[in-house]
Amino acid sequence: MIYQKLSAIAKRLFDILASGIALVVLSPVWLIAVIGIVVSDPGPVFYMANRVGKNDRPFKMFKFRSMRVDKNADEKNFKADTNRIFGWGEFIRRTKIDELPQLLNVFAGQMSVIGPRPASADQVAVTRAGRYAQISVLKPGLSGPSALYDYIYGDQVQDEEEYKEKVLPTRLDLDLYYLKVKSLWYDLKMIWYTLICIFGLMVKKFPHWMYEELVEAAGTMKNNEGIIFRDSNMVSYRR
Repeated sequence: MIYQKLSAIAKRLFDILASGIALVVLSPVWLIAVIGIVVSDPGPVFYMANRVGKNDRPFKMFKFRSMRVDKNADEKNFKADTNRIFGWGEFIRRTKIDELPQLLNVFAGQMSVIGPRPASADQVAVTRAGRYAQISVLKPGLSGPSALYDYIYGDQVQDEEEYKEKVLPTRLDLDLYYLKVKSLWYDLKMIWYTLICIFGLMVKKFPHWMYEELVEAAGTMKNNEGIIFRDSNMVSYRR
């Protein structure tokens, strides 16, 4: 019990320190992102996403807006409407610059630097159903194993149904895996992996070894029927 409390305190202190430093160091990137959005498409600079955090508490998650405004849009789909993404928005999404405002959520204590993927309020019936409900004991993270898997592989799958079948099961199992192995050292590892991943995909170098490691980690978490998710089509994709 004492160890858990100390770990929670250490993680919170790390989140405050890391997000505070990042907000200062990356402020020039913020400025460039804001200018790009203002010039590219009329509308607000930020998008306020409806998310569910620790203990199923709703909160507004900050993102740089990368899509044209649609007042009738919702967050029920797992894949974004690519027809609404403007040019600069596509760049900041690919480089994950659009995620930087979540550092404000981390600093405010609504999120952590590393953790499970934030659950959309419109998708919580799926992403926090059954055995996945236990994920809600943790704060969602700016990055983490499930976010990295989604970035490496999930972003390559555009069809909604295909995503639900091939990507979502592994993504959710990686959230469970993080719950199992979470530690400060694992968080530092995920931060390093995030930097490698973003740089690698920017230069179009697919991190096969990282993909394999994440799939193996997800494979240790079996679903209620004892079936381990494997993506049989990844062989052809890797070619």
